[in-house]
Amino acid sequence: MQKTSRIDDDMGGALETAAEAAVAAEVAGVRETAAVAAAAASAAVVAVGSATANSTVEKIAIKHMNFFYGEKQVIFDLNLSIPSNQIMAIIGPSNSGITTTLRSLNRLFELNPDARLEGEILIDNQSIFTEGTSVTELRRRVGMVFDVPTPLPMSIFDNIAYGPRLSGKKSKQEISRIVEESLTMAALWEETKDRLNAPAASLSGGQQQRLCIARVLALQPEVILLDRPCSGLDPISTARIEESLIQLKERYTIIIAPHNIQQASRISDRVVFMLMGNLIEEGDNAEVFANPRDQRTHDYVTGRFG
Repeated sequence: MQKTSRIDDDMGGALETAAEAAVAAEVAGVRETAAVAAAAASAAVVAVGSATANSTVEKIAIKHMNFFYGEKQVIFDLNLSIPSNQIMAIIGPSNSGITTTLRSLNRLFELNPDARLEGEILIDNQSIFTEGTSVTELRRRVGMVFDVPTPLPMSIFDNIAYGPRLSGKKSKQEISRIVEESLTMAALWEETKDRLNAPAASLSGGQQQRLCIARVLALQPEVILLDRPCSGLDPISTARIEESLIQLKERYTIIIAPHNIQQASRISDRVVFMLMGNLIEEGDNAEVFANPRDQRTHDYVTGRFG
């Protein structure tokens, strides 16, 4: 099925572009009975825990996606299953279609009139191209953080409050709660709680990027897309963002285009390797980095090219 979409110039789309983070039973009775019951209960808990750990729930499904800019095809028959509450890193050299893949997941590509997508993308088994789908709501559910921090020309507080206010929230108490929670999840609250009225531009580069992550979190997304969010940051700022992402995956599905192979190996659960618009290999972190199936993957992750 071919899905060709039109540009949506609603405020939600503009905001994303301009501004472009889950109990115990007691056993009583005869000692022997208690011991047997406790052992059985323990075995059951281990079995359930193991089943839970080994199972994944699909959040996003990309099916037979082909992508074009004008007549030039840049992604070829991409099929990919993205699990919930994990960090998936998409790696590959330049011009592999990684940024385009990310922008397809919340239909940001539609801002380019020459862009065209064929195939299907489903979130929670629902097509994002279904007639009547609100692009504004889609971009709230699937937020994006770009490589260059883009704080709005206003205070730190107002940067985070802007989205909730735009969505209709008016209670000062609720907005203040959202701001604090968002900055806390982005590991920025302790650094800014005493200067929330200061201009966002007064923050360091690393702080500005965490502010952008907090701004996305304030909209209560389900998926967070990050396009090389640490490309221009120092090692300390990069480490803080990576620590935040590892914590955030407990609540969100995270898809990142890392700025280098080392970052992908440090924080990802699953890794996708793309080359010239083709999916070459996808698997668990340890599999892809320690024992890749494809020679091209091995050559890339070991630095032979890229």
